[in-house]
Amino acid sequence: MNLAVPGLARRNTDVAEALVDAISSVRRAARRQAGRVEALSSLSGAEMELVRALRRRPGRSVAEVAAELGLAANTVSTLVGRLARAGVVQRQVGPGDKRVVRLALSPGVAQRVGEWAGRRVAALSGALGRLAEEDQEALAAAVGPLQRLARALDLGGGPE
Repeated sequence: MNLAVPGLARRNTDVAEALVDAISSVRRAARRQAGRVEALSSLSGAEMELVRALRRRPGRSVAEVAAELGLAANTVSTLVGRLARAGVVQRQVGPGDKRVVRLALSPGVAQRVGEWAGRRVAALSGALGRLAEEDQEALAAAVGPLQRLARALDLGGGPE
């Protein structure tokens, strides 16, 4: 049950709309600056999320990746199958339990995605450097609250 004060609820709605717009704008601008990974240009949003998850932490199981992405394991398994056929993802039998398959990006894809991620970070870092110091400090201070906001959304932050 939401016991928010009506004025606060309105402010939260306004802030939520502004955040969606701002985050989308930052992502689009960073993507434009970094360019594309040609081998991945035809992938869906869900497939790209899987690629990003495996870039961050390779060697996880389908169940582990599914939990991180908030998807059903069978959905991730389907995505992995498509990406494996396309040569993007490799399946490896786990060292301890032969029933568990570990996932990783294929080496060439991992290299290209790593280079692309580096270009995105460099673009953002350069843009941050052009901002006023107060703005840089405000954005640095916002990282933690934004991460907590993402976790709150994952826990069911939708309308009540």
